[in-house]
Amino acid sequence: MALAYGADAVYLAGNAFGMRAFAGNFDRDELAQAVKLAHEKGVRVHVTCNTLARNDEVAALPGYLEYLDAIGVDAVIAAGVDVLSLCKRYAPHVQVHMSTQTGITNYEMARMWYELGASRVILARELSLGEVAELCAKAPKELEVEAFVHGAMCVSVSGRCLLSNYMTGRDANRGACAQPCRYQYALREEKRPGEYFPVFEQDGYTFIMNSRDMCMIDHVKELMDAGLASLKIEGRAKSAYYAAMTTAAYRHAIDAAAEGRPLEPEWRGEVEKISHRHYSTGFYYGYPGQYTEDGRYIRDWQVLAVVTDCDSEGNATLSLRNKFACGDPIEVVGPDTPAFEMTAPMMEDGEGQELSEPRHPQMVFKMKLPRPVPPLSVVRACRPNS
Repeated sequence: MALAYGADAVYLAGNAFGMRAFAGNFDRDELAQAVKLAHEKGVRVHVTCNTLARNDEVAALPGYLEYLDAIGVDAVIAAGVDVLSLCKRYAPHVQVHMSTQTGITNYEMARMWYELGASRVILARELSLGEVAELCAKAPKELEVEAFVHGAMCVSVSGRCLLSNYMTGRDANRGACAQPCRYQYALREEKRPGEYFPVFEQDGYTFIMNSRDMCMIDHVKELMDAGLASLKIEGRAKSAYYAAMTTAAYRHAIDAAAEGRPLEPEWRGEVEKISHRHYSTGFYYGYPGQYTEDGRYIRDWQVLAVVTDCDSEGNATLSLRNKFACGDPIEVVGPDTPAFEMTAPMMEDGEGQELSEPRHPQMVFKMKLPRPVPPLSVVRACRPNS
């Protein structure tokens, strides 16, 4: 979905050394397939090697890096000088990008990583736009600078949090964060079991560490003017739909900014139609503030089906994701195809029989659309909090 909707590069993880331990990552064969698929479309692949490895794990790094080199991975994302050093020996054709986990907050830190062999640095999320611009201006010209522009933010500085490890035994710095910053907290006095006293923020709410999501879709030109070489969307543990819509929105925003025109409202609106927490502009324009009323996601839209094929007359073959029926109001959106509304018509099953409501997950069915759309287009409906 990321490739279809306009990504220049994708970042992902193998089964080891990546910071999303529970994300259903790629095994070695899948990594090779992913690289082949991306390269066929002219898209780069960056593999995360950004956990803090222990002695009993680091012995596996050389072989893993050799494999990444052999299958043509374009870059590894590293959080330590160990991976940077080993890449020089075991993956000489692979670039090294220093992760946001390294907390790069100034141009001298960027220069140091460049002199050690990194080709790109991914900045700490806590920088203002002015600081980003100064860093880009004073860092080595050959060094690429990347920054996060969309997605979840960590309450701790550059993700350096021990709260999850302390409370649950799951180490955030090894990819297993339980996100205790999203919990609702209360106090309990030792000699009064069962009595809880809420911990309030100033506004009376109790989600005291819950951070907003970052959304810089309205400021892409300023980010590009600051000197950034790459805009990064957080979302490795998100859905394929999330990857598609955020990629599409920022792809069109980048292209619009490069051409000196405003972003089309229909693409701007896509970031509101994905699962997200309340938005902020991160630290780019000052303190982002918190949302302490709850820690839930806003989910107003549900994916109903994905188009697998469509002819020039709009006769589409689809795969079902969630139930819907003839007569329901729906939207269709696709790669370079802005969303349009329609009413679901009568459909057909795989045998050509009339179908008023496809019912089985992944069921293949046919539906007439008012216009042709590309494969991997999405049929969706507004279903708040579903």
